[in-house]
Amino acid sequence: MKKPLCLFFVLFCVFSSFVGATTSNTWKVPAIYVFGDSTVDVGNNNYLTNSNAKANYPHYGIDFPHSRPTGRFSNGYNQIDFVAIHMGFRRSPPPYLSLNDTNNHQILKGLRGVNFASAGSGILDSTGANIITTTQQLQYFETLRSKMMAQPNAEQVAQRLSKSLFLISAGGNDAFAFFAANNSPNNSDVLLFYNTLLSKYDNHIKTLYNLGARRFAVINVPPIGCVPTSRARNLTGGCINGMNQIAKGLNDAITALFSKLAVALPGLKYSIGASYDLTLTAISNPRSYGFKEVESACCGSGKLNAQSYCTPNATYCMNRKQYLFWDLIHPTQQASKISASVFYDGPAQFVGPITYKQLVYSDN
Repeated sequence: MKKPLCLFFVLFCVFSSFVGATTSNTWKVPAIYVFGDSTVDVGNNNYLTNSNAKANYPHYGIDFPHSRPTGRFSNGYNQIDFVAIHMGFRRSPPPYLSLNDTNNHQILKGLRGVNFASAGSGILDSTGANIITTTQQLQYFETLRSKMMAQPNAEQVAQRLSKSLFLISAGGNDAFAFFAANNSPNNSDVLLFYNTLLSKYDNHIKTLYNLGARRFAVINVPPIGCVPTSRARNLTGGCINGMNQIAKGLNDAITALFSKLAVALPGLKYSIGASYDLTLTAISNPRSYGFKEVESACCGSGKLNAQSYCTPNATYCMNRKQYLFWDLIHPTQQASKISASVFYDGPAQFVGPITYKQLVYSDN
């Protein structure tokens, strides 16, 4: 395991103040476009009638402004909200399915951005059910881009797209699904999984690039074998190492893919936030991050509070800032705040080859 982050830097990250800006004068990028799964979904699934992957009920959102559930799988903000705050925005851009003719004026100019993420989705279209697949998320963006380019300021819109941040947080659900179907996969099974997924990921990035994206901020797959639901299935209550190995191998492959694409596609720049390494470090050194509980979920029921989602009938902890996990899979608002800080301007141990901050301020 890599060396833990120094205590001084961690405390700085945790207690740094966040000022939510609301005007374009303070935005560090014209817009943020978000793709991925429940780690960055801010409410798209609320609009999917047949989807069970929703967080639009208590106790989700208990620490969100006005204590309202929004569709975020968190007690408050999630990672994209804090990344957006670092970029000068108030919080995440709005979910795509919430847009209408009265709230998309800035968006059509290439400002502010849109969140296309859908809980339950994966890099592969076969992952998840009754969700917005990543392919569909990209198609939604293409539709929006067509409307943007039809505006009188099309050239300016294209310039804004090239300077905007395209954030992707996906792959965890693919890894969960693969392990569920292959408890003891052999090397051939794993290699086929990686190759299939990387081929699809490669296509997704090239599609976005051809639509004008140039700056990619990526959040890699966390150690899914250490989330509470995985621990609850382990008789010892420990992490399931086989699941973590799948996630780590996938992350290594994604890093190699972006390194290759940065050479092949002129102007493409990227930064990968190492959710995997940061989470494992927090589990090994919880006090350095202000945590006291890194195994159980704050909200849920049963073993480790991880045998049900955070339903209205579930119990939840009062000391939420001291928990790494909010529900059986997802991080607390506090954990998301820390990770966004580290990815924005942290050490190479947890973000690379450059930070999100360096990505934003890099020249074209």
